[in-house]
Amino acid sequence: MQLAVFSSKPYDKLFLATPRATELDPAAGIEVIYHDFALSLETVPLAKGATAVCVFVNDILTEEVLESLHAMGVRAVLLRCAGYNNVDLDAASRLGIFVANVPSYSPEAVAEFAVALIQTLNRNTHRAYNRVREGNFSLDGLLGRTLHGRTVGLVGTGRIGVAFAKIMNGFGCRLLAFDPFESDEFKKYGEYTDLDTLLKESDIVSLHCPLTDKTRHIINDTTLSQMRQGAMLVNTSRGGLISTRAVIAALKRHHLGGLALDVYEGEGALFYTDHSGTIIDDDELMRLTTFHNVLVCGHQAFFTDEALREIADGTIRNLADFVHGRPCKFSLVQRDAPSPGGLKRRDSAPIRI
Repeated sequence: MQLAVFSSKPYDKLFLATPRATELDPAAGIEVIYHDFALSLETVPLAKGATAVCVFVNDILTEEVLESLHAMGVRAVLLRCAGYNNVDLDAASRLGIFVANVPSYSPEAVAEFAVALIQTLNRNTHRAYNRVREGNFSLDGLLGRTLHGRTVGLVGTGRIGVAFAKIMNGFGCRLLAFDPFESDEFKKYGEYTDLDTLLKESDIVSLHCPLTDKTRHIINDTTLSQMRQGAMLVNTSRGGLISTRAVIAALKRHHLGGLALDVYEGEGALFYTDHSGTIIDDDELMRLTTFHNVLVCGHQAFFTDEALREIADGTIRNLADFVHGRPCKFSLVQRDAPSPGGLKRRDSAPIRI
């Protein structure tokens, strides 16, 4: 069978190579075809001949895209990521398209990157690096604060949130968390509270929750006004959690002390490609880059050898489960033989990342 991989980069080809797929499950007979383009309504024809497609965070699988895939014989969608807000799961269930993600790859990779962003902003190492390269060894403007004893608020305590909590606990921070689904593991390091209290008491707020209808723009004018004067905001989860317009306003009035983004709500048209030779017409993103207390990275928190290996292995195993009709642990729309469509959307478990 053929697997069409969209939004593929050289590192995807390295880790998702056919020999690796054969090694994981020889009986599946998987042939991998790579496409550099993102999957969209315009690029759907590239999936012709494939039984399954493999997509990433910025591929868009609307109802119309899924219907086109189904008409060409595609019966499985494999997400090489944890989030699935870019897939219309209801449409996939109606069409009988199997959907599975990889929710448990190296949570430490993302957690460690969030800490790296915090320390970079907090101690101004990005500014110091540029100064020294120009022969400027002055310390003026580089004053930071000790993390020990500061209050850190986590919005979301899934696998990544807990990994982040362990690290910040090691710094000697007080940890608060907000999550409708409490984690016993997190309770070893901090305490749960409501969102209002977390925002009011935290020196640093770090987002580790999925993007859903309820969490979209969870950081907005109202919630930003509840944050402490000079607090830092970090997002390594999904760009849509933050209203960009609102954070720009909070930065301009000096209420928000620092902003670190590895994700951006308008990243789909920009991230993972080189735009250094073109004009970027996203005014809000360009405005963010003018603040000295803002860091913007290109959605790279997951980008470690260990995480890519786990993503590749998990993706191929999900596909092998589909091919052989086995129960798939990470299916979002899964097999349910008695049902007319043959597939059933999984809604019982809370969303964890």
